[in-house]
Amino acid sequence: MTHHFARRLLLAALGLCAPGLAGCAAFSPDSGMSAVSDLTSQTIHKDVAFVRSPEGAEAANGTVRRLLSRTLNMDAAVQIALLNNRGLQAAYNELALAETDLVEQSLPPPPVFSISRISGNGASEIERQMVGDILALATLPFRSDIARERFRQAQLRAALATLRLAADVRRAHVRAVAANEMVALLTDAKATAESTAQLAVKLGETGSLNKLDQAREQVFYAETTADLAAARQMATSGRERLARLMGLWDDGLDFRLPNQLPPLPRRPQALPSIEADAVAHRIDLQIARLELTALAKSLNLTEATRFVTLLDLAGISRRTQDPEGAPFRERGFDVQFQIPIFDGGEVRVRQAAETYNLAFNRLTERAVNVRSEARDAYRAYRSTYDIASHYQREIVPLRKIITEEMQLRFSSMQVDIFALLTEARQRLASLRGAIDAKQSYFLAQSELQTVVNGGGSPASGGDNPTTIAAAAPAEGGH
Repeated sequence: MTHHFARRLLLAALGLCAPGLAGCAAFSPDSGMSAVSDLTSQTIHKDVAFVRSPEGAEAANGTVRRLLSRTLNMDAAVQIALLNNRGLQAAYNELALAETDLVEQSLPPPPVFSISRISGNGASEIERQMVGDILALATLPFRSDIARERFRQAQLRAALATLRLAADVRRAHVRAVAANEMVALLTDAKATAESTAQLAVKLGETGSLNKLDQAREQVFYAETTADLAAARQMATSGRERLARLMGLWDDGLDFRLPNQLPPLPRRPQALPSIEADAVAHRIDLQIARLELTALAKSLNLTEATRFVTLLDLAGISRRTQDPEGAPFRERGFDVQFQIPIFDGGEVRVRQAAETYNLAFNRLTERAVNVRSEARDAYRAYRSTYDIASHYQREIVPLRKIITEEMQLRFSSMQVDIFALLTEARQRLASLRGAIDAKQSYFLAQSELQTVVNGGGSPASGGDNPTTIAAAAPAEGGH
């Protein structure tokens, strides 16, 4: 009877978890990359690839070589990085590892088999046991649901890593091109300053120019030389950073960048619903929402198993050999269960509840911050556009008119060469300001895209999963 009772109990437990067994997860063909690809194509309109075979690597390398053969604009640089950056590929490896956790959590716990043999004085006893964790089997559907939420979070984290890399590439490309433009401007300015300094020395030797004016021309040449050296170093560093983000090795390091930043658009974007768009689309917020859902399910599981945290059922078969009698066989079962008698499971329930509340407050904080970041990013975008547009439409054209008028007056000997050179220095300052203003605009434009879709620097408690100590009732307890 006892053997039949143990068998019925085991079958009942298996029947209880049958829906979970029927819904066991299996490995997907692409390790969950379809969700990452969909999110990426919707936000930045670029292709991603998880390179896992020689054929895939060759296809990605072919695309990279084709893009590197042309002058590298921002979109091409982002696409190269998404195909060639090994750090991003490592993030996709983490997604594949997360899928293994999903499959593992959807499978029933394996039974434990044990065999023992005891002999002495001619008698022997052989005992066999098969032990199964009934509680883990019964809670398998709930655990599988939680694992699916975790895997969905892992997919979003992979998409977030993709967007962060794209944002970093956009910023690096803007800075590298702006540095090249500044180098070209200062190279011309240095040539002019050098000619002026040489002229000043000759005039000083003839007594036509005093030491004060000589020093002024010479220091302008010296300062321009120092500024050019600094600009060249900045351009070199910017190029190297862009090469690192694109994952370039020896091949491709001679890529060509545009000589200058693209022109400003005719008018800035009008985004009246930017706060709502950011809250709806930000991937870090989606991760936090999924975390809250998973914790809610974990809390329900913890409350359901608070009074029994371990339930093992063992089927026992024992064969005894006695020299004074015929051998005989015994069968039976053994049940082990763990009850938190000292706290009634209150500690685990309290831990789960407070962990849920922590995640809820973090999500609320992040939502508030996202709205503020969206407003601030849009204001910065509009402000930098207005400043860059002011340089482009007002300051630079006026400086050009002044330079042309000064040249006409110099030709008619109404002003001397030093007045012309003074104006050249002032024009140089305006042109440098125009380059800086345009760079600030394109950086603000990239930041605006990042704020709406995600991909900025990780915030404290923003997208890191909150673990729950009491989420595994079959493994812990008092």
